[in-house]
Amino acid sequence: MTENKNSLTYADAGVDIDAGNALVERIKPAAVSTRRAGVMDGLGGFGAMFDLKAAGFEDPILVSATDGVGTKLRIAIDTGHVDTVGIDLVAMCVNDLICQGAVPLFFLDYFATGKLDIDSAARVIKGIAEGCRQANTALVGGETAEMPGMYEGDDFDLAGFAVGAMERGATLPRDVAEGDVLIGLPSSGVHSNGYSLVRKIVENSGLSWDDPCPFGDGPLSKHLLEPTKLYIRSGVAALNTGKLKALAHITGGGLSENLPRALPDGLGAEIDLNSWQRLPIFDWLISQAGLDQAEALKTFNCGIGMIAITAPQDADEIEKALTSEGTSPVRIGQVIKGQEVKYSGTLV
Repeated sequence: MTENKNSLTYADAGVDIDAGNALVERIKPAAVSTRRAGVMDGLGGFGAMFDLKAAGFEDPILVSATDGVGTKLRIAIDTGHVDTVGIDLVAMCVNDLICQGAVPLFFLDYFATGKLDIDSAARVIKGIAEGCRQANTALVGGETAEMPGMYEGDDFDLAGFAVGAMERGATLPRDVAEGDVLIGLPSSGVHSNGYSLVRKIVENSGLSWDDPCPFGDGPLSKHLLEPTKLYIRSGVAALNTGKLKALAHITGGGLSENLPRALPDGLGAEIDLNSWQRLPIFDWLISQAGLDQAEALKTFNCGIGMIAITAPQDADEIEKALTSEGTSPVRIGQVIKGQEVKYSGTLV
């Protein structure tokens, strides 16, 4: 038989199946470390099974969420500091679930790149596992896609998908009323929104990612890559009191656009901007960009990553529950009649 000298393999086309298999073996211990009640099998199957009854639910409603990290990835890729963007990915999904009243149960990731670097990909996925551990959420599977011609150099993209559950009738928000208290949960930094503007601000400042940070210790990239705070354990503690009325995850759109999502028609909010101490990164970004107050409040979280809403008589109990899981809540305002978010105090 004549040998075909022009034969091609998948590897010749730029896809290394062996590398993908090696990555799966590398990350299995990280995935196993995230197991929680209800997980029925490990990685490697065509799908992942989860037993809601074993997780403690009697009449559950499933809730799902999907998200990405946005252009914060650009900074991580450019600097090579990819270890924590996986935490961001998990947080962006599960922090949304808890706002519906759902406890996150399991998570799947999608990692896409032009050429698979096993070491780099493993660092990213170990970050995802760390986010899942912080959220008591099982990493049950995912997809690693090697797509030559779609991504250049070291570029990659991330997406996440989370599923949670709640008992029927436990949906948030519920019964929000005029006079209810707004309790702010501090953010860890910029989280994962507004980074297209952040990158433009840094570009205009003449600084590079590894230059000394003008508002803190270490390089600028260290502060810009601070991972998104996970509010799941504190949120579950507040849910368990039975006194929580609503949660609002402050993501894209900032305070101005996300808080109204937790309010019924006919109600707005009043927030005292001087009731919490902002991290220096926000003052620097606002100053460098020359942002007016309205633009800043609809672009960045400005120091508050989540808002809990409860009746005045229950505020102490909710704050105690939140504090029990390492959060430092602060009362930032109240629910008022109207359709808008009003502000007292000054941001800029």
